[in-house]
Amino acid sequence: MSGGASGPGRTEPLAIAVGDPAGVGPAVAAEAVARALGSDRALLFGDGARLIDALDALGVRAMRFEPDGAFRLGPGGVAVVDVAEWSDADIAARAPTPGGGRAQLAQLDAAIDAVLAGRARALVTGPTSKEAVTLGGTPFVGQTEHLARRSGLADDDVTMMFLGPRLRVALVTTHLSVRAAPEAITAPRVARAVRHLADALLRVAPDAPGPLRLDVAGLNPHAGEGGLFGDEERRVIAPCLEALRGAPPFSDGRVALGGPRPAEAVFREAAAGAVHGVVAMMHDQATIASKLLDWGSAVNVTWGLSFVRTSVDHGVAYDAAAAGVAQADGMIAALEMAQRLTAAGEAAQGEPGRRPAR
Repeated sequence: MSGGASGPGRTEPLAIAVGDPAGVGPAVAAEAVARALGSDRALLFGDGARLIDALDALGVRAMRFEPDGAFRLGPGGVAVVDVAEWSDADIAARAPTPGGGRAQLAQLDAAIDAVLAGRARALVTGPTSKEAVTLGGTPFVGQTEHLARRSGLADDDVTMMFLGPRLRVALVTTHLSVRAAPEAITAPRVARAVRHLADALLRVAPDAPGPLRLDVAGLNPHAGEGGLFGDEERRVIAPCLEALRGAPPFSDGRVALGGPRPAEAVFREAAAGAVHGVVAMMHDQATIASKLLDWGSAVNVTWGLSFVRTSVDHGVAYDAAAAGVAQADGMIAALEMAQRLTAAGEAAQGEPGRRPAR
């Protein structure tokens, strides 16, 4: 969708948790709303007074709602929900602070509450500092895991993926050390990531000609080279994929499932457009490729929730915030993906982020 495109016909607004007040999140959230909301509706969760000032500077007039309000907005309506207070010191720090961490978590939880209660239709999140939230007193490994737990799910019920114009990639493991990741690569986790990415591909590319091609990258160099460089491919990944091929959407021809294949080959072919989606085994295996190919236009999507959640593909960028050079393209892409996926969910009579039947 292009900037300024109208949102879907539903009247529930998008809930936007703006992220770390010391980073670029508040600025890019305000700019994304100003440039790309169109006739859609949006709620920004954070420091109400500061967000109103930021929106006003961009020519956007915003209402102020209480956290438990009805959130009724007309077409193009914008409101702020005052759920956190940002101190001058926390903002000026341009670094993780306990106060900034507590604000980030309060904003995120209030926005989640609104979506879970049906008062907002999707969640869009700005960049969050895991370190700051932890400094604020809550152990925090990431928004993906927090969203799963707030939804009553296990971490393994959801998949982190990055959907961009050149690469669509899902992760089998997320926020783990490189040392710990190989032990975490299990058949259920591989199957979950493959199924979720296949579901996502069918939602975002429903009119693609012929079967969509989804390839699974190996963990080891050369996908293990027949066990010479590791056996995860032949011991875990390959048997899992063989079992998946016997069920839809792979058995009915809608999605062609390949792998495990060397990661270098899979990502090269995806960059050339020959592969529609890639399942990666580890965090950086996915994100290095995504940020090289789709920096500023990829969207972090959590699949497997009962609602749509999208986010920017970049971090808090304290340096850019300090220099006043925040770029809103990533937040615009996240907003537009939320609009696109909720419209697709209506057409499919269900939310596109929902867990598939098991």
